[in-house]
Amino acid sequence: MNMTAHLADEFHLRPQQVQNTIDLIDQGNTIPFIARYRKEMTGSLDDQLLRELSERLEYLRGLEKRKEEVLSSIESQDKLDEALSQAISAAATLAEVEDLYRPFRPKRRTRASVAREKGLEPLAQAIFAQEKDSPAPDVLAIPFVDPEKGVETIEDALAGAADIIAETVSDSAALRKTLRNFLLMHGLIRTEGKADVDSVYAMYHDYSEPVAKIAPHRVLAIDRGEREGALKVTLEADLDRCRKTIVRDFVRENTPCADFVRDAAFDGFSRLIFPSLEREVRAALTEKAAEQAIRVFGVNLQQLLMQPPVKNAVTLGLDPAYRTGCKLAVVDAAGKVLDTAVIYPTPPQNKVGPAKEKCKQLIETYGVGAIAIGNGTASHESEVFVAELLKEIPQKVSYMVVSEAGASVYSASRLAAEEFPQYDVSLRSAVSIARRLQDPLAELVKIDPKAIGVGQYQHDMPRARLDETLAGVVEDCVNTVGVDLNSASFSLLSHVAGISAAVAKNIVAWREENGLFSSRKQLQKVNKLGKKAYEQCAGFLRVPESDELLDHTAVHPESYEAAKNLLALCGCTAQDMQTGRMPSIIKEIEDARLPKLVEELGIGLPTLRDILSELAKPGRDPRDELPAPLLRTDILSMEDLKEGMELRGTVRNVIDFGAFVDIGVHQDGLVHISQICDRFIRHPSEAVKVGDIVTVWVLGVDPAKKRISLTMKKPAAAKKKE
Repeated sequence: MNMTAHLADEFHLRPQQVQNTIDLIDQGNTIPFIARYRKEMTGSLDDQLLRELSERLEYLRGLEKRKEEVLSSIESQDKLDEALSQAISAAATLAEVEDLYRPFRPKRRTRASVAREKGLEPLAQAIFAQEKDSPAPDVLAIPFVDPEKGVETIEDALAGAADIIAETVSDSAALRKTLRNFLLMHGLIRTEGKADVDSVYAMYHDYSEPVAKIAPHRVLAIDRGEREGALKVTLEADLDRCRKTIVRDFVRENTPCADFVRDAAFDGFSRLIFPSLEREVRAALTEKAAEQAIRVFGVNLQQLLMQPPVKNAVTLGLDPAYRTGCKLAVVDAAGKVLDTAVIYPTPPQNKVGPAKEKCKQLIETYGVGAIAIGNGTASHESEVFVAELLKEIPQKVSYMVVSEAGASVYSASRLAAEEFPQYDVSLRSAVSIARRLQDPLAELVKIDPKAIGVGQYQHDMPRARLDETLAGVVEDCVNTVGVDLNSASFSLLSHVAGISAAVAKNIVAWREENGLFSSRKQLQKVNKLGKKAYEQCAGFLRVPESDELLDHTAVHPESYEAAKNLLALCGCTAQDMQTGRMPSIIKEIEDARLPKLVEELGIGLPTLRDILSELAKPGRDPRDELPAPLLRTDILSMEDLKEGMELRGTVRNVIDFGAFVDIGVHQDGLVHISQICDRFIRHPSEAVKVGDIVTVWVLGVDPAKKRISLTMKKPAAAKKKE
């Protein structure tokens, strides 16, 4: 297979783009580095497309390797002919290769293999040939009766021959492909369960849906129900059509052996083919659903990690609780812990007065500008407490309820113990909650992505595949934003392109031993950070303390000379980046002049544009361009909600059937996919994303089940008021 041509055709790219990308990957370059600093070679392919291409390349290489193994195995059996060799070489999927290999694969002991041991294969072949002048099967069987071989009667011989024919038919690659496609197109998934209205699987107790149309999230729900023993799942199809296909392919009508072959083939279908294909179809549905769920999880995670930070604000983190009290942690604008405390404003203590006094003291002493409240147990009561508190103080302070998913996992981890050995688990959680508001990316990278809670059925996913996808998302986010070399935690550094966990620890150790880094070049002194790792990571690490102003930017050291020459051609110096002159100077560089600059500087046009962008906004944080988080000063309860009420909220999770929106009542409301917008959308992610600030209207409230139904479509009543 010409992989370059194949991938170019599949991804609609130029062959040279694909070949360059393959070469870069094979040379050990990371995806973020290729996406950012090798745009001339890839044609400016983004990191997402590069990852898809890399994954597809890996699959195709695995496919080619498997073809070689199969060809070698069949050849060693002296059964490889030209037609089979070409069929295997032309196979486009692993499933096709395995279908072709099936007749030659070593099998466990089967009814057919037992019959072959008894010498009945020649009889099966004679019957299966279905010659017009052939004797009837019972006549053909007479010479094969041999009590010494365990063939006592003609019936024994015919039963063995039928088993061989059944297995031969079931091993047909062409038949399996035809029937598999038929089941995928026309099969029906049916579920049965015990009648229980309170069960989460109530809708599946007597349910059916075409295989071709069933939604991925329903596949995952059905799979989970089956694993838990709540559902019985079967695949149904028009079996008569399947049998007609078998007759067409294997039965020669009007021959003495036709009826025998038909019956044996039908036995092979019902006993061997259909159960096998049922498992394959179910597995294919599950794999497709898992890929969709992983993709949605990845998109949600990317949007969550890229949430705008609340910068330059001293933040009070509040980890809600009942009996053990609410834990408080005040952190400065850089995330350093200033103070901690425990208050008891919630039941059973209800010490609201002392709790307010303590909070007022912390707010006044440290100049708190924002409060982050975890959304766990006692979150609603804590939010009511904070809202009342803010009405009693002169300072302008706002709050936000942040997801504390994974906070307990982090606070009990070895990493948290190393970071905050002086605090107990609950106080570490309060610190994490505060930092999540200040910089979601820097804090959330410390937590296993599966514990962050922005997916669907993530605990049912193939672990390796999920981990691989989420690790790629985290890596892309970290490298898109960039990392402060002198303040980044070990966790954050370990996601920078080219930096392993061991090297990240060495960077922190070097920093602790030698003080802050004063230039990017000093990275080369870090133990085990070699030339290749430096090339990959340098551009993503910022050194604000460096005298080399380009160290503050995303300009790669390999382009420093070009950047300085560009400044000289523009009549500027590096210091002009600090004065604010650069944006106006860069605006004066007309597009018509860029080709000449490319020639003079000896760099590509994409690199030139990136350098210009960095010089205009040194140290730019791409998250600053997104809408700021929605901070609140008051609270609603579920009882306050009325049908038609208009509210502002933050999208917390996007799943296949809708989006969950935080409207400030502790319980997120669901906007069903049909209520997201007026136009047709295949998936909610086409219209909303995690972190979006949206306007919603209340459709209905069910306090008993704690369900809130919302719509993003403006109701007629609201339109009339306008």
